[in-house]
Amino acid sequence: MRYAQLVTGPAGSGKSTYCSTMVKHASVVNRIVQVVNLDPAAEHFDYEPLVDIRELIHLDDTMEDEELQFGPNGGLVFCIETLLENKEWLEEQLGDVDDDYILFDCPGQIELYTHLPVMRQLVDLLQRWNFRICVVFLIDSQFMIDGAKFLSGTMAALSVMVNLELSHVNVLTKMDLLSKSARRQLDDYLDPDPHVLLADMRNSKSKWHEKYIRLTEAIGEVIENYSLVRFCPLNIKDEESIENILLTIDNIIQYGEDADVKVKEFDEPDPNEEGE
Repeated sequence: MRYAQLVTGPAGSGKSTYCSTMVKHASVVNRIVQVVNLDPAAEHFDYEPLVDIRELIHLDDTMEDEELQFGPNGGLVFCIETLLENKEWLEEQLGDVDDDYILFDCPGQIELYTHLPVMRQLVDLLQRWNFRICVVFLIDSQFMIDGAKFLSGTMAALSVMVNLELSHVNVLTKMDLLSKSARRQLDDYLDPDPHVLLADMRNSKSKWHEKYIRLTEAIGEVIENYSLVRFCPLNIKDEESIENILLTIDNIIQYGEDADVKVKEFDEPDPNEEGE
């Protein structure tokens, strides 16, 4: 069995930072975690990738090609489709080692996860290669301290969950950048209560909220009725916070449960020595 995290989320949510943080943490606790870069537009990251999609195709290739002439969004979709068309290349690059633990650092184009089929096709491919996968959806905590934005982020997370149909962990990143007052405000949102969110928005005095309050209430009811979205805070400067996220994901994908039980051998006591 092999294990994987599909690290998703909108642009600026800190996916590459999350991956490098997990790699560093794993090395401290004597674990091997590797990363596959699936972002063809990546310019810099603080880890050495096991596989890099840019060796197959780069976003600039699609934008500068005289026939294709894609924009950034269309180019990203084309790059992922090209990766799927070259699945033999990806399979060869990944190798076939039992107990692999791999983070797939995905692009920051939210449409890839919410309604396009390409990431779902990638998931199906990895599952055929014996991977147990957990989707990790990252979103910037600084974006989520406002009730309306939190509701929007929650709906985005729910869309990803529905589209990919996999075990799912939602992570609020950049907690270390929040002020103390913002952290206190965010505590009410970690386990989303639509009633709290709606109350905050009613108090905002926004004409938009007054006009569309019934729509907002209907969205809140969807979140409440399905009770699927929860958020885990991540502070990359706190080892306990990192360990909690990793442990949660390990439990979901059952990492280590297939490992052989290690039994320590003890020497039988010598009766003669006991009598002395």
